[in-house]
Amino acid sequence: MTVQLLHLSDLHFGGLADLDQIEALEQMLPDLRPDAVVVTGDLSQRARHGEFQRARALVQVAARTAPVLVIPGNHDVAWWTRPLIPFAKAPLYAKYRRYFGADLVPTLTLPGAIIASALTSHGVSWGSLTLQLRDLAVKGHLPKRELRVRGVFDSAPREQTRVLVVHHNVLRGDISRRMGLARWRQAQRRIVASGAEVVLCGHDHEEEAELLGGRVVVSTAGTLCKRTRGGRPSSFNFVTIEPTAVHITYFRWDVESRRFRASDTYAFARAGKGAAPAQPVPADTTSHS
Repeated sequence: MTVQLLHLSDLHFGGLADLDQIEALEQMLPDLRPDAVVVTGDLSQRARHGEFQRARALVQVAARTAPVLVIPGNHDVAWWTRPLIPFAKAPLYAKYRRYFGADLVPTLTLPGAIIASALTSHGVSWGSLTLQLRDLAVKGHLPKRELRVRGVFDSAPREQTRVLVVHHNVLRGDISRRMGLARWRQAQRRIVASGAEVVLCGHDHEEEAELLGGRVVVSTAGTLCKRTRGGRPSSFNFVTIEPTAVHITYFRWDVESRRFRASDTYAFARAGKGAAPAQPVPADTTSHS
């Protein structure tokens, strides 16, 4: 069974959002016909009510076409409350929960796939602290308790593809050369051990399609805000999971037509299905239905 996922990330509603691009995305959603829409965090810029309200409006538009799974990113966490209430976690996510529900790690079951999320956005916490001051409240971490997703995957029917959703990029960005997660080697081992076959993440503002550990397909979505990495156009990913392969297509913003257009597609054989990862398909031969 084929499963198609529209993968968005880093919308940053507020001063950085490009509303022309958001509205263009909203208009094209019915034509894309995804089986689900996954938003991997940073819906807001400063975790403000107005930013979450606009993000919720987008989620409601998307939900008319397909089920939507949303998780918080580091910008959605009111991390500045931590010094005031050092041992209380609820205030960190209070506004996010008001607009997107109490569950910070939702699970979505589709015919052909089980999509489970893990929380990597914890604000200022011991697990994500590094020696770099600029990493304060930016880096994420994957605590051992988040391996509960392994139980979700273990209990799913064998024919369902295991899809893990996190906010922070789990592989090093090509341009930034930065890892999104503190203790990233440990986090990568935990992701592989979880049984995930596909990972959806964001955070780095650069689209990527790669393999983790030679077997887990990682879709890193770009951003739909004005702060793109390296001056690249805004983009989102469209992930097609087939019985033997995973295809990731980048949809990049075209300034002239003022719409998102399908660009490069990367194809990966699914683990245990026989072939090595394929090379990227040139944009002029990419097909998408």
